[in-house]
Amino acid sequence: MASTPDRDGQDKKVCLGVVTGAHGVRGLVRVKPYTEAPEGVAAYGPVETKDGSKSFTIETKGMAKDLVICKLGGIADRDVAAALRGMELYVPRERLPETAEDEGWYYADLIGLAAIGVDGRDYGRVVAVENFGAGDLLEIAPAEGGQTVLMGFTDENVPEVDIAGGRIVIDPPLGTFEGGAEAERDDD
Repeated sequence: MASTPDRDGQDKKVCLGVVTGAHGVRGLVRVKPYTEAPEGVAAYGPVETKDGSKSFTIETKGMAKDLVICKLGGIADRDVAAALRGMELYVPRERLPETAEDEGWYYADLIGLAAIGVDGRDYGRVVAVENFGAGDLLEIAPAEGGQTVLMGFTDENVPEVDIAGGRIVIDPPLGTFEGGAEAERDDD
């Protein structure tokens, strides 16, 4: 089964975790999981790099605090495992199970969606969903061009996600987009 291309023609992939370093001397790696259940990093078959240039079978071997200890196929040496630090582990979106009705999408499904204001303004397109430790952020490429904008992915800022309609409805805080055209919200 082929991967579902996103709106830019790229195959959709979902990042399950990132290698944080080597574990032991036999090539095991520590993985910070992005899955609901930590062992989910190995639940969907082989993983690959974002560009697909490397692929690995993956097997969980245990836990170390909040990290999953994994065996990646073909990695049997600590130095090789250590060199993988920072490598994100992806699977094609199609391998993941369908989502629950109340949240019928994965973050990867948001990439490429139009960001439309509650007033109908076209703010641009979602290019990434990031989390640097303080909560999820949407990275939006402005419709008029220029640098991307980061906006908190909260219920207040994003009152509607319409995957089928190809858009999210946003109510950005004042000053988020240059030009100040977004409306002030009554935060009382």
